[in-house]
Amino acid sequence: MDRTINCGPISAERALAYSFTGPNLRAAGVDYDVRVAQPYSSYDDFEFSIPVGSQGDTYDRFTVRQEEMRQSLSIIKQAIAKLPSGAMHADLPDFYLPPKEAVYNDMEALIYHFKIVMGETDVPKGEVYHAVEGGNGELGFYLISDGGRTPFRLHFRRPCFIYYQAYPEMIKGGMLSDAILTMSSMNVIAGELDA
Repeated sequence: MDRTINCGPISAERALAYSFTGPNLRAAGVDYDVRVAQPYSSYDDFEFSIPVGSQGDTYDRFTVRQEEMRQSLSIIKQAIAKLPSGAMHADLPDFYLPPKEAVYNDMEALIYHFKIVMGETDVPKGEVYHAVEGGNGELGFYLISDGGRTPFRLHFRRPCFIYYQAYPEMIKGGMLSDAILTMSSMNVIAGELDA
C-alpha cells in the first residue's frame, strides 16, 4: 500500500476527458460498465457488482481488478447453474460450424464449413458500432458494409490506445519507479497502441 497509494493517480474528470473505460475508469470513481450500460448476450440475467475506486491511483486499479475477478467467478457460477439441458445451438448449418468429424467424412459438412469460414455470406449494407466490456475496458467495433462479403471499413476502439495517451500526465512529478508501477497497473497492451 505504501508503494501504490497516490502512485500514478488520475481524477474522474481527467479520466472521462480522455475517454477512459473499464477498470481504469472505475478506479477513478466512475461507475460505468458496458455490460450494465448496454447489456449484450445475457449479462442482464446475472447479478454482479461493479467495483469502483476513489483516487484513480495504482492501488485503486489493483483493488478494482481484484474485485472484478471475484465478480467474474460469480458470473461463471451463475452461468453454469443456469445452463439448460439439451442442444446448445440452433440446427442452422449456414451459421453453425459442423463437427470436425463430419467435416472430415461428409461432403455437405465440408461445404458448409468452407462457406462459413471463408465468408461467402453477403453482409447487408449499412454501418454498426458494437462494444463489449473487455478486460481493459470498452472494446468497440465500427463496421461499414457496402453489401459485399468484406467490410468497406472496419475500425476498432482499443482501450489501451486511449490509456496510453494519459500516461505522461499520470506520471508527471513522480519517481521513475512510480512510472513503472503506473504503467503496469494500467495493463497497457502494446498491440493496441498501433494506430
